[in-house]
Amino acid sequence: MSDLPNFPPEAFAKQDRTPDGLFYAQARFVTHIDDAAIDAVTDLYRTLLPPGGRILDLMSSWVSHLPAEVAYGGVIGHGLNAEELTANARLTQHFVQDLNADPILPFDDASIDAALICVGVQYLQDPVAVLREVARVLVPGAPVVITFSNRCFPTKAVAIWRAIGGDDHARLIALYLQHAAFSAIEARVLLPEGGPTDPMRAVIGRTSTPKADV
Repeated sequence: MSDLPNFPPEAFAKQDRTPDGLFYAQARFVTHIDDAAIDAVTDLYRTLLPPGGRILDLMSSWVSHLPAEVAYGGVIGHGLNAEELTANARLTQHFVQDLNADPILPFDDASIDAALICVGVQYLQDPVAVLREVARVLVPGAPVVITFSNRCFPTKAVAIWRAIGGDDHARLIALYLQHAAFSAIEARVLLPEGGPTDPMRAVIGRTSTPKADV
C-alpha cells in the first residue's frame, strides 16, 4: 500500500476475497460484543461526543451504542446493509457504501462533529485512505473514536489484524491515524483482556485545531 509503505499488499488481503457487499447482503440483527463491552463503549461516547453535534457512525449496524439520554443534532449511519441501518432508531439518515471499493465520503469539509468506528476497523483494506476522508470531514479538533475487541469475522478481517492482537492492534490503529494526518492520538483500555467480559479498547484521534492569528 502506498499509504503504508512498510507493509506488503498481502498484509491487507482477506481470506474471503469476494465483494464485501455479498457477505453483508443478509441482515444480522445481533450485537458483536457483550453487554459489558457495549456499556463501556457507551460510557466513552458519553464523555467524548458533543451533545447537539453531528455524529458520523461509520461501519454501523442496527444499533449505535450511543447514550440514550443525550440528544445529537444528527446521527448519520454508514454500513453495507440497508435493512440493518433502517432499523437503527438513533440514525437520522444513513447511506450504504463499500469503503474498500470507494473511500470517498459524501460530506463537505469540516461538516462532522465526531466520527465513530465500532468493531469495524479490522475490515478496512485501505484504512489510511478512509481515515484521511474522516479527517477531511471532521470539524478541526473533533474526535474519531475507534473501538475494538477480540471478535471479528475472520474471513473478512485483513491479514495483519488476524496476525496480531491487544496492544499491537492499538498500535496499528495509531499508525493508521498518524498516516491519515491526525495530530493527537490516544489509546485506552476500556475493559482488559482476561476478565469476565469481552475485552474492549479504544484509539481516539483528533484533527488539528487552527492556530489563532497573532
